[in-house]
Amino acid sequence: MVAPFDSIVVELIDSTPLQEWERMMNVLEGPRKERRRVIFSGSEYWATPEESGLMLDDGRVVDESSVQHLPPCSPTKIICPHGNYKSRWYEFGGKGEPKEPTYFMKPISSLNCHNGQLIRPGGHMYLNYEGELAAVVGRITRNVRLEEVWDHLAGFTVANDAGLQDMRDTDAGSMLRVKGADTLCPIGPGIVSGVDVRCSVLTTYRNGQIVQQANIGEDMWFGVDYLVADIARHITLVPGDLVLTGTPANSRAVDPGDVIEVEISNVGRLRNEVVEGQAPQFTCGHQPLDSEESRRIALGNDEGVAEKLHYNG
Repeated sequence: MVAPFDSIVVELIDSTPLQEWERMMNVLEGPRKERRRVIFSGSEYWATPEESGLMLDDGRVVDESSVQHLPPCSPTKIICPHGNYKSRWYEFGGKGEPKEPTYFMKPISSLNCHNGQLIRPGGHMYLNYEGELAAVVGRITRNVRLEEVWDHLAGFTVANDAGLQDMRDTDAGSMLRVKGADTLCPIGPGIVSGVDVRCSVLTTYRNGQIVQQANIGEDMWFGVDYLVADIARHITLVPGDLVLTGTPANSRAVDPGDVIEVEISNVGRLRNEVVEGQAPQFTCGHQPLDSEESRRIALGNDEGVAEKLHYNG
């Protein structure tokens, strides 16, 4: 069985002693390295993708289809910004430029994995995908300068910040139940270092058709370094914590049976199938609403973005 992420985070870099790794680590510097956490034959392993399959840390090479992927990190916190892509900002009527980022959190119980099922609970109408880049913290991070952030990250992974948009009209704007329901934070397939993600392209597919696309370094208002440094002014980030970075225009509601894939060039491609789950057993509390606000977010707004960015699903 694998050790907790924070005790083996050094292995994501190169199995170097922790003291040496702390001196040399910069997540943007090559060569590219990828580590995945999987279950094979009933046991957990760290694995490295090879041309012939996945090489488990015990030396065996297995076919990817024979393993079950796990989330590649074990966060204590999942922190996400609002409206951090220019295309999405303008899609919903943003004017000028935002002065600073604002944030919300997803509970760790929302964590999901590559090939995991994305569950839309019974009785809900609007489950939206949001393809995102996620930064994985690699060492204790508190009060760091922008240029120091890259030395505090273990790597990057692909995320889908999915949301039940018909729960928009509750929780005082915190989006706790919009973004916090079980399965709504798939990440993976692995953690990648040695890649400058500022040069990567994010693409989301619905049943094989492109529905979101953006150049990460060009479309973000606030980069990975800014978001992490801003959060770490007040909140200590620890190894395994996730900082998501926002989604481009054209998040839309999906249906059971849809396959949603999020790809970030040089990082990986995350795949999840949408399934219909059971409706909550009790009818107490706020119920999903097909309200004007729910529809505004769930169905998007082509009029707010350039024609080349119009939804194509």
